[in-house]
Amino acid sequence: MNALKTILIADDEPLLTEMLEFRLRAKGYGTTVASDGREALEKFASERPSAVVLDAMMPVHDGMEVLRRIRMDEQHGDVPVIMLSARRGEEDILRALEAGASDYIVKPFLPEELMVRLQRFLAGRL
Repeated sequence: MNALKTILIADDEPLLTEMLEFRLRAKGYGTTVASDGREALEKFASERPSAVVLDAMMPVHDGMEVLRRIRMDEQHGDVPVIMLSARRGEEDILRALEAGASDYIVKPFLPEELMVRLQRFLAGRL
């Protein structure tokens, strides 16, 4: 069921991306990883993931810029994007949600909570 759904993990922390890849694959999802904003946009364009887990603070383009560009994509801009960030300020959270983030999770986070939120967003999406 989930095998056709690929999740783009855009984060510059290798241990975090490895952990998320392991958990997502265990739930039957495909994964692709980007370690900076430029690579995230390239992989978003070429691989058309079913959802994106996006770090707010990354090299080259930050998560907010990546989110803006994803939302401008006419054909695939409605993909669920969960922001994952150490920024816990109300202003940061509201700015991300207003820019089109589907959800916002503050680091450190419960990996299983992220899995449940992702499954909720992907339910019913082809």
